[in-house]
Amino acid sequence: MNKFFLILCLFALSNTYAQNNAANALILDTDIGPDYDDVGAMAVMHALADKGEVKPLAVISSNKNELVVPTIEILNTYFGRPELPTGAPKGKGASFGATQKWPEMLVEKYPHKIAKTSDAPDAVETYRRLLARQPDQSVTIVTVGFLTNLADLLDSGPDTHSQLSGSNLVRKKVKRLVSMAGGFPKGREYNVLVDSVASEKVFAEWPTEILFSGFEIGKEIKTGKRVVANESLKSPVKDVFAMAMPLSKGDADGRMSWDQTAVLVAIRGIQPYFSVKRGKITIDGGNNSWQDDAMGPHAYLTPSMPFEQLTALIEGLMMWQGK
Repeated sequence: MNKFFLILCLFALSNTYAQNNAANALILDTDIGPDYDDVGAMAVMHALADKGEVKPLAVISSNKNELVVPTIEILNTYFGRPELPTGAPKGKGASFGATQKWPEMLVEKYPHKIAKTSDAPDAVETYRRLLARQPDQSVTIVTVGFLTNLADLLDSGPDTHSQLSGSNLVRKKVKRLVSMAGGFPKGREYNVLVDSVASEKVFAEWPTEILFSGFEIGKEIKTGKRVVANESLKSPVKDVFAMAMPLSKGDADGRMSWDQTAVLVAIRGIQPYFSVKRGKITIDGGNNSWQDDAMGPHAYLTPSMPFEQLTALIEGLMMWQGK
């Protein structure tokens, strides 16, 4: 009887874990290229996916630079997920490369099937196709770049994938948006500024909760030094940091890790890593301001765990070996 009861308990726990994991689906929207913390963010996502903590649905580019989607494919392939869908903006959008030229190094060193970003599918079509297939309120979207794609998604109309408008599709399928954007309680931050019209639209009209990891959070978490020093590690993540850190002023002790923090909390949750302040963000010409409101639709991260511990945790995930 005890043995039978134990089997039932294990079966129940297994089912609960499977359901939780299935519900923890994630789409990563990245401008990977102007900066290289996006590379670390992709490593964090894949490491936690290998641990069974998240199900990646797609990695989508918000940057029209032609090396961005090939870079995404190279990293997905290294981590054993070459089949992950992607996409890129097809209308108006920003195009920025990396001053250190590390994307050029990656595409020369590693094989990839997508030759250039403009060959990728339309980002909005990818979003609508994937969201339409998911259970209601099951998807977390984490954006660590420009808000271009999400503004376009809100503006999208019914198609073959769903008869819902973009806004209603998001409301039905998305659980939460996590955004590396802004500086709190007020600031002028790159991801908001580059497509400020899209930023203003998304943060004013997005129909689910938005959680922000602001500039001031990632600024204190410098990663990459241990990654580069790890002699046993052979990975495109290490290659990027080894090349870019010496070429970047102020990065001798590591690169500020804005994007990794957003991915971490999108998957594992806020605690014990951070606390939050709830309220509402306002965008005005690329500047952001904040109004405290205990019932507000937005929240931003505030420090909780010592930054040294967060740095060690994130670097450990960035050193995850691909399959």
